[in-house]
Amino acid sequence: MDCPHTLPGLPPRPPRISGHRASLVLALVLAAALPALAQISPLPPEKAFRFSARALNPQTIEARFQIADGYYLYRDRIHFSVEPAATRLTVPPLPDGKVKEDQFFGKVQTYRGGLIVNLSIKDAKAGDKVVLVAESQGCADVGICYPPHVQRVSVALPAATSAPTRPDEPPRKSWFN
Repeated sequence: MDCPHTLPGLPPRPPRISGHRASLVLALVLAAALPALAQISPLPPEKAFRFSARALNPQTIEARFQIADGYYLYRDRIHFSVEPAATRLTVPPLPDGKVKEDQFFGKVQTYRGGLIVNLSIKDAKAGDKVVLVAESQGCADVGICYPPHVQRVSVALPAATSAPTRPDEPPRKSWFN
C-alpha cells in the first residue's frame, strides 16, 4: 500500500512529532545543556583573583594572588600601594609572565595559577598594622574581562626580633594551614 503523502521515487516522510513530544525533547536538550551554561557564569573578581598578604618580617610583606583555573591576570595591570601614606613601599620588578596575544591589549604577559611578590616597606614600626592595596585586572578564558579591581588586606607587622625571617624562606606550616 502506497503512502498518500509521498511522491513516486521519494522516501516517505518521517512521522510528525506531537506538541507534547516536541516539548519533552526540548526539555531534555535544555536539561543536558544546563551544566555547560552554568560553567559560562564567571566568578566574581574576588574569587577569580584571590589576594592575600602576610608579613615575613617587620620590613617585608609577601603579596599573593591565587588565580582560579580558566582565569589570568595581566602583568602590567598589577600595582601595589600601602596605607598609611607615611609608610613607603618598594615593589620589585614583577616576574616574567607567559606571553599572550590579547585582542584588547596586543602582546602582553599574563599570570595563571598564582603569583607571589615580596614587597619591602620602610618607615613602619614593628608591631604596627598596615593596609596593603593591590589593583589588578584580568580575564576569564571564556572571553570575559574584568575592569581594574582593588583589594585591601590588613597586615600586622611582627615585633622586631634578633633573627628576622628571611623573605625567601618558605612559609611555615601551622595547625591552621
